[in-house]
Amino acid sequence: MAEITTLQELYVDELKDLWSANDQMAKVLKKIVEQATDAKLKETLETSQDGIASHTETLKGLIEAQGAMVKKEHCKGMEGLAAEALKHTVDEAPEKGPVLDAAIIAQYQRMTHYGITGFGTVAAFAKALKLKDDTAKLAAAVKDMHGADDLVSHLAESAVNVAAVG
Repeated sequence: MAEITTLQELYVDELKDLWSANDQMAKVLKKIVEQATDAKLKETLETSQDGIASHTETLKGLIEAQGAMVKKEHCKGMEGLAAEALKHTVDEAPEKGPVLDAAIIAQYQRMTHYGITGFGTVAAFAKALKLKDDTAKLAAAVKDMHGADDLVSHLAESAVNVAAVG
């Protein structure tokens, strides 16, 4: 990381980090979706990949608009979350079925919450920097992520976790 002395520089650095986080989560989801057995969960994970791709394009555009080099910075935080997700859903996963689906939801939500936090933080930076368009785009991404999180929470509570108990 270059020496950061302004909020604008920190903002751009965080955008680049989030781009890396998104890419890592997308790669993990491609592997995890194959493990899911619940049809609604599979559909949700596939739809989520489209949302991640869209958010990544937003990040690239915001970086470019700041006049910065459009290049991602490796996100070590998501690296750890991605490794944990693969461990619990692929490498050392329960056998296919509701318990695995519950594990998938847990790992998906951990990664999603990381994204919500990161995007929320850069939205606050954009607001402080008076970048209204950036703020709106980032707030919309946070709203999307909250929606996906709420959807899998409902799925877990109404079906997957119930089936996993049985």
